[in-house]
Amino acid sequence: MSEKNGSIYAFDYTMICEYFALLKRQGPGSPEATLRALEFIEGPDRKPLSGSMVPIQAADVGCGTGGQTMILAEHTAARITGIDLSPQFIGLFNENAAAHNVQGRVHGITGTMERLPFEKESLDLIWAEGSIAHIGFERGVNEWRPLLKTGGYIAVTDATWFTDERPQEIAAFWNDAYPEIGTTAVKTARLQKAGYMPVAAFALPETCWTDNYFTPAVEARQQFLKKHPGDKAAAELMRFQQHEAELYEKYKQYYGYVFYIGKKLRP
Repeated sequence: MSEKNGSIYAFDYTMICEYFALLKRQGPGSPEATLRALEFIEGPDRKPLSGSMVPIQAADVGCGTGGQTMILAEHTAARITGIDLSPQFIGLFNENAAAHNVQGRVHGITGTMERLPFEKESLDLIWAEGSIAHIGFERGVNEWRPLLKTGGYIAVTDATWFTDERPQEIAAFWNDAYPEIGTTAVKTARLQKAGYMPVAAFALPETCWTDNYFTPAVEARQQFLKKHPGDKAAAELMRFQQHEAELYEKYKQYYGYVFYIGKKLRP
């Protein structure tokens, strides 16, 4: 695979997890963005969940090591189940919960987002920062909806075009990496078609990519390469990650992550 195109999914999964475990966040985001999204979500008492002590049942799908999950736990009384395919991530997730003293109501389990282990209409909230792309936005919002109670919310971030036209280089990169990338209007329409009332959609600030993701990744890449001296696959993965950062710096006016929040209004 050339470093100038293709998808990260072309690399060895175990190696991908080993690298991303070195990062506090496995994708762009910030505590501020998580809390901003939380303000749009009402608990059973119809008050915003941010700062509320209303207990709800929540799932963080594709939780990674739980950077965003711990923010949710600190600002709500939610009982949160984090789910991720990587046992390494889940181990770190549960250590993270213990370090934040929320292990009594926040727990991570290994599993796949294609078959989430929850009963129908058992969840008040489904959260997924930077992870729904693994299953695809349209499939995710449709297949996860039956798990939500009526009045429950879904909140996800996903790669989104900010313009209707963009340079060929970045268009080719994203069409290879995530063909379902689309504009905010397209994704909001898909959310509504899936049976949600669109509540909010806002773009993550540039600092969510630079300060919180790409900058920490510089040191992580160095650590990773030290652990894998002379490993061509490891070196190529790191070149791919660096290339992604370079593309963002060059084309950030054309794309980014958008937080999408929807409310299930009917069974």
